[in-house]
Amino acid sequence: MSFETLTTWRARLAQGELSARELAESYLARAQALNPTLNAFVHLDGDEVLKQAEASDAHRAAHGARPLEGLPIAIKDIFCTQDGPTQCCSRILKGYHAPYDAHVITLLKEAGAVLFGKTNMDEFAMGSSNETSAFGPCRNPWDVSRIPGGSSGGSACAVAAGMAPAALGTDTGGSIRQPAALCGITGMKPTYGRVSRRGIIAFASSLDQAGPMTRSVEDTALLASVLCGHDPADATSVADARAVDWLGACRARDMRGLRIGRPREYFIDGMDEGVARAVDAAFETCRVLGAEIVDVSLPHTSAAVAAYYVIAPSEASANLARYDGVRFGHRCDAPADLLDMYTRTRDEGFGAEVKRRILTGTFALSSGYYDAYYLKAQKVRTLIRQDFEQAFARVDVLLTPTSPVPAFRIGEKTDDPLTMYLSDVFTIAVNLAGLPALSQPCGFAHGLPVGMQWIAPAWHEDRILAAASAYEAATDWLARTPELEGEQ
Repeated sequence: MSFETLTTWRARLAQGELSARELAESYLARAQALNPTLNAFVHLDGDEVLKQAEASDAHRAAHGARPLEGLPIAIKDIFCTQDGPTQCCSRILKGYHAPYDAHVITLLKEAGAVLFGKTNMDEFAMGSSNETSAFGPCRNPWDVSRIPGGSSGGSACAVAAGMAPAALGTDTGGSIRQPAALCGITGMKPTYGRVSRRGIIAFASSLDQAGPMTRSVEDTALLASVLCGHDPADATSVADARAVDWLGACRARDMRGLRIGRPREYFIDGMDEGVARAVDAAFETCRVLGAEIVDVSLPHTSAAVAAYYVIAPSEASANLARYDGVRFGHRCDAPADLLDMYTRTRDEGFGAEVKRRILTGTFALSSGYYDAYYLKAQKVRTLIRQDFEQAFARVDVLLTPTSPVPAFRIGEKTDDPLTMYLSDVFTIAVNLAGLPALSQPCGFAHGLPVGMQWIAPAWHEDRILAAASAYEAATDWLARTPELEGEQ
């Protein structure tokens, strides 16, 4: 029952088979039973959840159903919410309560969703494993000794473990898609500018984008249809974006004549053999479904990680300057003077990875180094965007692995930041180019989920939804679920 999709629950609620309160009670019981082991939620107020569910039942009775009426949606701890804390899983924001809702939270409420707690994440979304969280690591439901991916690891874990039917994540360099792949669910990063960033605690402003994390492709489309749209209060929200029929794109389930690009740079030495076999098998399935597979090249892919780890930390160093102990968040005890308050507050409040990225970004922006590092990284970013444009002149979509390896063990890479950063080698270029991309399950390696990534031109999410839906219908990966001790 806990692994039903959003669309199934929506139909059952509409038919009166159960109430929103009963649905919320079911998920609360499962979350409370599993969270001590998995650590997917950092805040879950059962009374508040049930209050929202009862209000949803009352709205349905009086006015009919809204698009997400009564459906529980878990929220990554990076979204500002008036109800409950918003801490970005950092000591520097411990106990912080936002005075307003993020724009996407307002949209969820207006659509009738039940906000289902705050999920664990890497501190300030800086990480690929969920190990930098001030609340401790989240665990992968397929093997609790392993990471769920990051930074949206708690959201991925909650959906994969059946603790919530869907969740919100954010994606700066792969933080929706990589954990979705490692936990065996579907996650999509829309085109940059498609979803409002207002009320999302900023990491890297030119890269951050919110998106859905769900069990099925159709659920992703349903949730995206609510999240996406112009917000005049966000300067990065695009007013004249190409419209998409989100659910309609999923229902054709026809891949005949689709030209799928296979980028040679995404099939590299060092990729896990089980991952390579699963993705190769997926290409063959697409070929059987009528698609044409075309070899393409994205020649500047090898520079993407280096460019990203100049640009993202540079933007982070500016965005995180506001956490100084003056206006909100943690403040050190008995500071001797203003400088002492700044330095001790930031030293006590930020974790090691956040400090590393702030220092890296500040160095890249400093006098004498700006041209050598930041400006050059932006030029590489332009070359990467041009690579995609040239590829899409030949093909409709691209298909790649999402992660070069399945989920690794907790602690395995914490002492080697460079190896950790390479976990996102297949996802980072998409953010640099501002493109939409979706990860969905395509098999298993060593008993762990493997994900594949669809990439489309900007504003063409319908292409990847249609292709992913056709693939999902032809396989049975959606039916695979982890077995967990303490399940309700």
